[in-house]
Amino acid sequence: MTDPRFTHLDEHGDARMVDVTAKEVTVRQATATGRVRMSPSVIASIRGGDMPKGDVLAVARIAGIQAAKRTADLIPLCHPIAIHGVDVTLDVQDDHVGISATVRTADRTGVEMEALTCVAVAALALIDMVKGVDRTASIGSIELQEKRGGRSGHWVREP
Repeated sequence: MTDPRFTHLDEHGDARMVDVTAKEVTVRQATATGRVRMSPSVIASIRGGDMPKGDVLAVARIAGIQAAKRTADLIPLCHPIAIHGVDVTLDVQDDHVGISATVRTADRTGVEMEALTCVAVAALALIDMVKGVDRTASIGSIELQEKRGGRSGHWVREP
């Protein structure tokens, strides 16, 4: 018999998708963050709007939104849920672009994975947009910062 805390394992220890049918539909929200480190010259080009591939930030924002909506296609045991809102903020700093994504739904399960996937794919899109001029660009610190709703209620990452 498997430990009841491991909800993604059946009685034989095999992976399964948790049945959320009986759970109540509630409003849920999650925020994740990450960053893409880049050279100062690339940061200057992003700020100046003269990157060879075009509007780096717009592409990353749209990629993140698309990823949030497609998370269940990418993460094997993730439930397909209706995404009701996605906000992606890109903050250009001197040595990196900070990414913050907040995803909202009214459903039976949370949107933590959608927020994390949104940030990860936005970061990958940034890398794709700058790789021709900065091969050292790197992704880091993708973390869930906050979640609201559901049985476990409100959670915030400790500073």
